[in-house]
Amino acid sequence: MSFEVYDYRTTNRNVLITPEIRARLYHMKPGQVDGRHSHDLGHEVFLILEGQAEFNINGVKKVLGPGQMCIALADEIHQVRNMLPDKETVMYLSVTPHIHPTHTRRRDDDSKAPPHFSPNANYHAEDDLSVPVETLIDRFVEATQMVAEAAAASATVQAEMAAKLKAARTSGDTDAATAARNTMWEAVYQLHKALYAADQIWNEFTPRAVEG
Repeated sequence: MSFEVYDYRTTNRNVLITPEIRARLYHMKPGQVDGRHSHDLGHEVFLILEGQAEFNINGVKKVLGPGQMCIALADEIHQVRNMLPDKETVMYLSVTPHIHPTHTRRRDDDSKAPPHFSPNANYHAEDDLSVPVETLIDRFVEATQMVAEAAAASATVQAEMAAKLKAARTSGDTDAATAARNTMWEAVYQLHKALYAADQIWNEFTPRAVEG
């Protein structure tokens, strides 16, 4: 299988939208100022490719140019301003994870505004409108049950393997310790797969949840 190559000079959109990460090549218009917001769950990474932008993160302002990067951690209030009055500023940004409502708008006093679930089209993702919202809700409930089952199974494995790992460490048996750790990882892996699957359905239905 091949893979797609993106050119930041001609691409101005989200290029990857999954629960694990949303990645975007972003062209800010001359003088553009984005709204103040934070992300309840996600860390956001910014890398300037062309131009110059001012980042205000939790009240601290810094101007970045090409090749410079900064990070807004989860719950950190941030705002971005294109410092160029006559040119675009181009950047790569990513939010990890990408779980709706993803953007939490902030009032002037820094308090959180009510959750706002933007349409997936705003992130250059398409919804399958042929699937009724009620069906998506049912799928989400089923997915959360799968998460609960995976969590319970993982908890059982971790308790069993933790005892074996401690015993192996005490006896100096590195092979047994490695085997126990690998078994623990497999259970963690399955749990996260179930959680990401539930997150995907959540992202599909919540922007449409109040449709008539």
